[in-house]
Amino acid sequence: MKLSDNRKELSVDWLTVTIWALLVFAGWLNIYAASIDLKMEETSIFDFSLSYGKQFIWILIALVIAFVIMILDTKLLEFLSIPLYIITLISCVAVMFLGREINGARAWFQIGSFGIQPSEFMKITTAMTLATYISRLNFNMENIWHRLTCLMIIFVPAGIVLLQNDTGSALVFIAFSLVLFREGLPLIYLLAPTYFGLLALLALIVNEYVLIFCVLALVISSWFFVFKKKLWLAHIGVILISALAVFGTDLVINKVLEPHQRERIYALFNPNSDPLGNGWNITQSKIAIGSGGVFGKGYLKGTQTKFDFVPEQDTDFIFCTIGEEHGWVGSILLLGVWFFLFRRIIYLAEHSKSKYARIYGYGVFSVLFFHLTVNVGMTIGLLPVIGIPLPFFSYGGSSLFAFTILLFLLLNHYTYRVNILSS
Repeated sequence: MKLSDNRKELSVDWLTVTIWALLVFAGWLNIYAASIDLKMEETSIFDFSLSYGKQFIWILIALVIAFVIMILDTKLLEFLSIPLYIITLISCVAVMFLGREINGARAWFQIGSFGIQPSEFMKITTAMTLATYISRLNFNMENIWHRLTCLMIIFVPAGIVLLQNDTGSALVFIAFSLVLFREGLPLIYLLAPTYFGLLALLALIVNEYVLIFCVLALVISSWFFVFKKKLWLAHIGVILISALAVFGTDLVINKVLEPHQRERIYALFNPNSDPLGNGWNITQSKIAIGSGGVFGKGYLKGTQTKFDFVPEQDTDFIFCTIGEEHGWVGSILLLGVWFFLFRRIIYLAEHSKSKYARIYGYGVFSVLFFHLTVNVGMTIGLLPVIGIPLPFFSYGGSSLFAFTILLFLLLNHYTYRVNILSS
């Protein structure tokens, strides 16, 4: 394959780069705030033996990675999509046998003091491969085999990551379904899982037989009085999905999930049932965020964080530091920056001249949006604790590198304006 030079129109989108730098810098400051203890002597933010010092090194490496990505040829990146997908897929399998187990998940290769998590990079290559496949000239979303291939690209790595016992990372791959809807997948494929999920959620709260009775009453009423005995097949489908959601939820909760996963779900609805055990994370997280009030306690003055009441406070629960020290106003400002970044990503995707770049852009949006939603949702008690990082904020080299690559690959495509017709 001949690789053409697509670097003629170099015009870096500095606005998006600035947002990235702002989030990374703010994340570094909050990692420092979450890591120091009020009882310990003041230490330098550049102490490389501690997490915030190490994070500074990761940030410098991320800058180099971003620069290298921006000077690569876009056609080369597209050409490497599938080979890189296969390599990361193999590494995700290999880590189950050769990797290091952390918090019950065998998902890291240990190289000296640095751990590499292949599943973080699997998200990138999945987005690239999905864009490569859908952008083919003969692709048709109405073709059932093409749909199934897309689902395989998404859910094969998700299944492998799930076998690593890393449920949080596995669930991220579900977000790629948003890409399929943008490219023409019928909305029924979104409505059916949403309905299924809502019923499954209700099944955790309401008695399953009461829930099924209510569903049957609504379906029968709809069939007789709204649709006048039409669409009977659709009504039967609703009943079957309802039964599967209601009774399947009980089966999955009690027979499939690990005990700690089951207890996390129960703790979401009733954290006070085990306040010193599985309910501790959610309870302390909400206390920390709530104690910040409107304007917060001030930078480096968060007591809940400093005295280690909040677990994993520089990784999965980094948002607690923001809520406690900067309050409601600081949290809203941060979320505002994030949503501005999302809007920018959609803009870059829609204004790219390459179909590949547009599809990849929506993959970037899907992954980042899912991470932000779930991470913030679990810290404020709206979602169960599944342990995924807040992009660009949480401590960790693998996640920072992966999210940086994910975003700057999109910037690369937008910057060089790939002209499909001329190539």
